Amino acid sequence: MSAREPILNVPRAVTLAAGLMVAVQVAMSLLPFDAGVRVFLTLAMIPARYTGGGAEIPGGYIAAVTSFVTYMIVHGGWLHLLVNVLWMLAFGTAVARRVPLSSFFAFSILCGIAGALTHLVFHWGEMAPMVGASAAISGQMAAALRFIFFARSGPHGEIPDFAHVPLASLNETLRSGKVMGFIVFWLVLNTYFGMTSMSFGAGPDSEIAWEAHIGGFLCGLLVFGYFDSVRSGPDVERVQ
Repeated sequence: MSAREPILNVPRAVTLAAGLMVAVQVAMSLLPFDAGVRVFLTLAMIPARYTGGGAEIPGGYIAAVTSFVTYMIVHGGWLHLLVNVLWMLAFGTAVARRVPLSSFFAFSILCGIAGALTHLVFHWGEMAPMVGASAAISGQMAAALRFIFFARSGPHGEIPDFAHVPLASLNETLRSGKVMGFIVFWLVLNTYFGMTSMSFGAGPDSEIAWEAHIGGFLCGLLVFGYFDSVRSGPDVERVQ
C-alpha cells in the first residue's frame, strides 16, 4: 500500500452491492407495516412456494423464480445488514479487486443461488422466509481463501497486493494447513450459531441459514477459477 493510498479503498463493485442493500433496507423501513411485510415476503426465499401453495404467498409464481436472487438484497434488520456488509468488506473486497464488476456480481449471484438451493433441500415446504446476502458472501470468502493465504508479504511486512496473487488450484487450496484450519473453524462456528438459533440481528425468532452458507461457500470454492482474471506468470512467487 502506498503512502497516498486511502485506508478504505473499497472497490466499486462492493460499494454498489452494499449501497443496493442499504437502499432496500431504507425503503423497507419507510413502508407502512402491511406493505413492508408484503414486499418482504415477495422478495424472500420461502420453501413453501414450491409445494403447491405458491400462489397464496405474496409474489406468487413469479417470485418462485425471482426470489432466488431477490432474497439476497433484503435483510431482517439493520444489524443483520451491518454484519453482512462488514463481512463483504473483509472478503468481497479482495475478490472484487481481481475480477471485472460484471464478473463479481455474476459470481456472487451464482453463489447466492447455490445457497438458496441448498436451503431448499433441507427446509423443503417450510413457510419460514430466508433473507440476506450471507450465502453469496460465503462464496466470496471461499474464493478469497484460494489466494489470500498464498501471498507473500513485502520485504518490510507490507500487506500483499491480493489483486495479483495467482489463484491456487483446488488441490493446493485443500492441502494448505492454514486454509483447512480456517475452513474447519468457520464450519464449526457456522454450525454452532445455526444450531443455537443465534440470528445476528435478523430478528428474535430468526435462525441462521447455515446450510445456505455452506452451499454458497462450496459453490464459491469450486467455481471461482472460471471468473478469476489473474493468471500465473513465471516471475510470480507465492507461499506454498
